[in-house]
Amino acid sequence: MYYAKNEGPGNFKFYAQNLNEAALENITLEHELRNAMSRNELIVYYQPKVGVTGQIVGAEALLRWRHPLRGLLPPGKFIPLAEQTGLIADIELWVFEQVCRWIQLIVTNSVRNFRISVNISAIQFKRPDFIEKIAAILTKTRANPFYIELELTESISIGDIDTTIHRLNQLKNLGLTLAMDDFGTGFSSLSYLEKLPLDVLKIDQSFVRALDSKSNGQAIVQTIIALAKGLEMEVIAEGVETQAQFELLKRLQCPVFQGYLFGKPLTDEDFLTMLLKNSSLLPAAKYIA
Repeated sequence: MYYAKNEGPGNFKFYAQNLNEAALENITLEHELRNAMSRNELIVYYQPKVGVTGQIVGAEALLRWRHPLRGLLPPGKFIPLAEQTGLIADIELWVFEQVCRWIQLIVTNSVRNFRISVNISAIQFKRPDFIEKIAAILTKTRANPFYIELELTESISIGDIDTTIHRLNQLKNLGLTLAMDDFGTGFSSLSYLEKLPLDVLKIDQSFVRALDSKSNGQAIVQTIIALAKGLEMEVIAEGVETQAQFELLKRLQCPVFQGYLFGKPLTDEDFLTMLLKNSSLLPAAKYIA
């Protein structure tokens, strides 16, 4: 029944043994995920964001699970399960706290003009105690919110827009930077976007990939960049994987980039080492391409 529902309305599924196997695997994984934090199995990795010269200007915090039997699991293997079970709320707050603590280390090493982004789900955003818990973590860790950016999905704008705006303003009052992740793929409304107190728009990687084809990808990306500038917002392109994409995005005047072209996510130690070298990632990008 649930498999049929996931396919959308008007669908049906026949029973098959592999459905049972998948369900049992999810139950096992859920049980293991509930204990992952207490067992120190979850790890925060950092993927660089770079400017047009290749200098690192920020990073996105990305979660990995060092499973004792399955090895290092990417978020796609367990985040959907965490969202289904509600575990995502505790996990995201844990990630936020880890980032806050790491920021203290960055400041100690005299790194400036640098922001780390943390993903926040709509499930988390709409919890009544969300703002209170974010404020408590900032107080507890004494992290400077100047260095923190929250990445929110478009689905936060579904429902009561006035409540959404109020919550966003509360987060901004804490000193945090706010970004809309995967812009253009969900429930975008230009009237809503103009009202939301956001600082950054992230161009979804599906549009970046379309730059290599003969589709309308270039026109869409150009429009998003112009829209962001018109609203006095920063813009960043994610999922940049080829030199051709990078060159075209530069011609379209996109100022910040993120993707495997510039580097894969790294552990906090490895990322800090790379950051302190203060070198351009462009030579590596050309080599990878």
